[in-house]
Amino acid sequence: MRIEGLSLPGLSVVIPALNAAASLPATLAALGEVPAEVVVVDGGSTDGTAEAASSARLLSAPRGRGGQLAAGIAAARGPWLLLLHADTRLAPGWAEAVRDAMRDPGRAHYFRFALDDGSPAARRLERAVAWRCRALGLPYGDQGLLIHRDLLDSIGGMRPLPLMEDVDLARRLGRARLAAMPVAAITSAVRWQRDGYLRRSARNITCLTLFYLGLPLGIIARIYSGRWRG
Repeated sequence: MRIEGLSLPGLSVVIPALNAAASLPATLAALGEVPAEVVVVDGGSTDGTAEAASSARLLSAPRGRGGQLAAGIAAARGPWLLLLHADTRLAPGWAEAVRDAMRDPGRAHYFRFALDDGSPAARRLERAVAWRCRALGLPYGDQGLLIHRDLLDSIGGMRPLPLMEDVDLARRLGRARLAAMPVAAITSAVRWQRDGYLRRSARNITCLTLFYLGLPLGIIARIYSGRWRG
């Protein structure tokens, strides 16, 4: 699939994946043949993730999104990197938005957060995320991040954190070096539907607060995964 004849030869897409066989095909299909390469970094999946990634370069790395991203970035060939979650599908118009953003290598660029759920709760969460990005300069990884390798290297690269790697990266970039793109990144709402919008959002805010307070990531990971026992 080629999107209106557009190709971006300097672009490498890096996708960390774990048991993503159900969502990865749509993520890859939306990318088409636009990027120079797509690198999928598997963290030890036990489903059909490897087969679903057959159209991409498939690497393996220890489980943990930060470490998987770091491995993919190290292996990627392009000067531009698009960091994308395996359950996030870019909306039509993404390639043109990325092409325009690539004229500005001094900033990292993120997509508008959207969920594949028509409920009022999903719309409220989307508005809350839009406010967080405007007011705090804090996009999350499920919005995708386009960044030039030189800029990433200048702030110390991708740290192989077990979680909060997106927050860590956004904080090191700072608001002045973050810019929004006018296209949505559509993320699966399965986790919010499963956990409840309020409950999952409250847990995310709790983990974010604890991260900023400097709590060890191992404890935050237990809270995030629901394994905290007090």
